[in-house]
Amino acid sequence: MRPRTRAPSNPCAAANASAVNITAPSPSVLYDSLLLTHGRRTARAYLLLHGLTASPLQFETFGRLLFAAGSNVWIPRLPRHGHADRLTTELQYLTASELRGFARDALTRARELADDVVVVGFSTGGLLSAWLAHHQSVARSVSIAPLLGVAWLPRPLTGLAARVALRTPNRFVWWDPILREQLGPAHGYPRFATHAVAQAVTLARELLADAKRTAPRTHDLRIVLNARETTVNNAAAGRLAALWSHGRTNVTVRHLRGLPPSHDIIEPLRRGSLAAEVYPTLFDVVAS
Repeated sequence: MRPRTRAPSNPCAAANASAVNITAPSPSVLYDSLLLTHGRRTARAYLLLHGLTASPLQFETFGRLLFAAGSNVWIPRLPRHGHADRLTTELQYLTASELRGFARDALTRARELADDVVVVGFSTGGLLSAWLAHHQSVARSVSIAPLLGVAWLPRPLTGLAARVALRTPNRFVWWDPILREQLGPAHGYPRFATHAVAQAVTLARELLADAKRTAPRTHDLRIVLNARETTVNNAAAGRLAALWSHGRTNVTVRHLRGLPPSHDIIEPLRRGSLAAEVYPTLFDVVAS
């Protein structure tokens, strides 16, 4: 476990320190937010939002690439994530309102690091990066495999499925029913809560409805999809892109081809990780 230092009220006050692990709010949290700072405001800062059941470590390696290129990087911990107990039941209490508040607060903090903020998110984090981009003006938004729907569920049934899930008792489902709690990496949870997924899908439905009525406040919008995605619904991401593609908005959808069927394409600590293969392309999309 790395040493942790207390977060300064202004992130750029952490001069002479290239990496600051923000103090965990309770002893139960092991993997907390990570700030990579040059000790001053930089021309651009990156806000990196990790996925459901993961932690900021999911984005640390990629974040250090952006940091090495001269930018400050803020990788906050999603609510109810990063606990030392990988079988914690906290995730069942996650709400759409909590996710909205977290995203707003994370962006407020990122704005202290630079004038221009690029928001990058994966999966549930990708949903949040898209949500922020629609409702607030940022330099750029990049949503990687955003959770806007479920791969095996027809898009018209997504909202109904979320409502039914929230009206029934929560269930915890193993990501891998064979490996179960042995599934890595150690910083993530090996199972997800059905209520947490339903809450995220509820927020996704709200975003799609908002996109029908209003234009996004961000004008550089990028979506990255695995052409052989197994978990989230690529068609729903395409629908959001189509809704966004009116007016002055520049929307780019990048399909990554040649990858195996998979969802988590950015985690460097997972067995059989695709990160080394994906990072060069991802860096180009995010930083160019």
